[in-house]
Amino acid sequence: MITITEKAAEKAKAILIAEGKEGWGLRIFNAGGECCGPSFGLDLDEQATENDETIESFGLKVFVDKSLAPNIEGLKLDYFEDGQQEGFVLAGAGSSCSSGGCGGCSGSCG
Repeated sequence: MITITEKAAEKAKAILIAEGKEGWGLRIFNAGGECCGPSFGLDLDEQATENDETIESFGLKVFVDKSLAPNIEGLKLDYFEDGQQEGFVLAGAGSSCSSGGCGGCSGSCG
């Protein structure tokens, strides 16, 4: 399945608390395909469904539909900050996936 960095978990938990949704988790979903392959998105979700796998790390729950799970195998959910930009990233095998454009498949998810 995916791995979740401590930084991503801490940032996601802070967002959930700020939104009044403490105890909720993140959902990874298929946001369609781009010229460089599949694109994934992130959303807040209260609980898993019967069709989900749940990954829990550093106190954060991440829900993934079982049919999508093979497509994200080996990816890492991380959070980056570079001074001008910040966001969540699903990365693996030397690339990053985002919800936008054809810019080399790197950027933030969600």
